[in-house]
Amino acid sequence: MDLLANLALGFSVALTPTTLALAIAGCVLGTMIGALPGLGPSNGVAILIPLSFSFGLDATQALVLMTSVYYGAMYGGRISSILLNIPGDEPAMMTTLDGYPLAKQGRAGDALVLSGVASFVGALLATIGLMLLAPILARVAFLFGPAEYFALYLLAFCTLGGMGSNNQAKAAIAVCLGLGIAMIGVDSSTGMTRFTGGSLHLFDGVDFLVAIVGLFAVAEVFVFIESHGRDSAIGVTLEKIRIPVRDILATRITMLRATAIGFVAGLLPGAGASLGSFLAYMVEKSSAKDKSKFGKGDVRGIAAPEAGNNAAAGGALVPMLTLGVPGSGTTAVLLALLMTLNITPGPLLFTERPEVVWGLIASLLIANFVLLVLNVPMVKIFSRILQVPAAILLPGVTMVSFVGIYSLSGSHFDLLLMIGFGVLGYALRKLSIPAVPVILGILLGGHMEVSLRRAMVLSDGDWTYLFGSPIAIGLWIAAVLGFIAPLFLRSYLKAPAAHKDEA
Repeated sequence: MDLLANLALGFSVALTPTTLALAIAGCVLGTMIGALPGLGPSNGVAILIPLSFSFGLDATQALVLMTSVYYGAMYGGRISSILLNIPGDEPAMMTTLDGYPLAKQGRAGDALVLSGVASFVGALLATIGLMLLAPILARVAFLFGPAEYFALYLLAFCTLGGMGSNNQAKAAIAVCLGLGIAMIGVDSSTGMTRFTGGSLHLFDGVDFLVAIVGLFAVAEVFVFIESHGRDSAIGVTLEKIRIPVRDILATRITMLRATAIGFVAGLLPGAGASLGSFLAYMVEKSSAKDKSKFGKGDVRGIAAPEAGNNAAAGGALVPMLTLGVPGSGTTAVLLALLMTLNITPGPLLFTERPEVVWGLIASLLIANFVLLVLNVPMVKIFSRILQVPAAILLPGVTMVSFVGIYSLSGSHFDLLLMIGFGVLGYALRKLSIPAVPVILGILLGGHMEVSLRRAMVLSDGDWTYLFGSPIAIGLWIAAVLGFIAPLFLRSYLKAPAAHKDEA
């Protein structure tokens, strides 16, 4: 009965004209962003976050808009993967293995519709899983003390670096850089300034929205400039769109299996949709009796990664809402939005602000059906976005970034700082150092420091207190395994790419 009452509350919020319009707008914008190669959900959400403040949206409306953009970008990432053989985002990489070969066979429309249906199945079931599992996990979160939270933050850093990067050393450098930036400002315990350089502007620390927009949006501007604004072009002609009913029915079990795998992958802090997509594809390929068709346009090779990565996107919202730890790079950006809106994610969120949580869940349920309509009968319209020249996109990204941040803070120093982070983001990209761990360090560094200090106060300086409970020990073990495991799995991770090159 509580679930029905909470859903009724959620739909009463979601079905208000403004919230509903924002959910639809977020779906459209997200699909457009996802279709553009290289942008992806993290960049898209980071670019659009300032808009939510410019229009004076309340907490629920801003969160609904940004999560709709997130879901839309996950749907849209497959468009360029299938038509151009260029992943719209990292999770869509696995879709290129069979999506593009099927498109070259003259079945681009079938591949897009099938992937859209698979995305819908994965995202819808994951949203239902979020609805059922999040309240349970929120109750479990009350068992967490400072030692457990410290270990949980460590797990997020280790898994996001280990699973989300090709080089653990570079991921560790990025995390340390983020933690160092998080220490800038006045120490809350001693009142001493740290790493401010005597600048009064830095006494309150670095605004993580400035860092996020700089590292993602402004850095993307520099990349566009470096590429001299080369235009995109459709690689495969998209003819008539029809519903491949036979392929959809043939892959129904594949979609369900991939959804379960992707959702579990999304629950792991830091693992995200890339791992869900990879695992779903590899499990489907390994369980198939005839593996020879994979990589040559097998419909199962399209349905599995798309259902997996969209399910992981929904699963990643669970630890963010219940524990305050992002399950992916995009949810790290969403976590920054929550903090800016003075909403503290965690177990108390479900009791203190139920309208935010259940309004979000109800809006996502609606958004999935909106996205199904946008990505099946209307997919040909969104494929045209790939022909938009960078010369038009570049000024738009720049304008949104600068106007949004200035409207938020009213400080010219923040604009200069944002440009500085843009230069840093561009340098990190040239050095192949991931930017998401930097953001995670800035977001969680202060909380991690507070948890460590509380643990040391409670234990009178005894470091063994950090390993004093089964939950803490389990999180420490998971953190070590999450950082080390990719070293041994690297050959398997590279296998699909090698197979793609051979094809």
